[in-house]
Amino acid sequence: METIRLYRSTIGKKAVMAVTGAAMFLYVIAHMLGNLSIFAGPGALDAYGRFLRDIGAVWPVRVGLLVCVVLHFVAAYQLTVRARRARGRYEHRRVVQGSYAARTMRWGGVIIALFVVYHLLDLTVGWLNPNGVHGAIHANVVADFQHWYVVLAYAVAVLALGFHIRHGVWSATRTLGVTTSRVTGLVAAVVICAGFLSVPFAVFTGLVS
Repeated sequence: METIRLYRSTIGKKAVMAVTGAAMFLYVIAHMLGNLSIFAGPGALDAYGRFLRDIGAVWPVRVGLLVCVVLHFVAAYQLTVRARRARGRYEHRRVVQGSYAARTMRWGGVIIALFVVYHLLDLTVGWLNPNGVHGAIHANVVADFQHWYVVLAYAVAVLALGFHIRHGVWSATRTLGVTTSRVTGLVAAVVICAGFLSVPFAVFTGLVS
């Protein structure tokens, strides 16, 4: 009962968003590092994928991520509804303008969600991939990023993720009682964006083939 009562409170919902956001952030870092193995040679990325399957990490991670995404989305939606109701009750108060990242968190989340669906159909299921061979991760990635429109879509999604991380890191640490600077979120966003974008642009320019 105490857990339910805590979740119903605003701070409880913010805590859920912070914890699930932190879990997804750790996954993003691990995923980025895995992607960067493509620079170690044609077989490195495929070997990384086989390693994850061999240790049985793929489906537990997917299920855990799905739970985090659902909890994160529901808490965010409920907080948005609660904030709108509060603004309606106190309309005479001036609306405080937040940073660009804060104001675009909602649309950034939508862009990321749509891209994840595409990404799964492309590189996980293989339906939308020009190569689409199961287990041939390197070949599938190279087949993808030879097309400018795929690179563009990927870049838009990664930049949306960067804005999300920039604000999310600072907001989550505050919620969890950790004092950080906004610069921390900015640095994290820049590193993540650079890491993810290095792969498509390396393939598109012929550095990786």
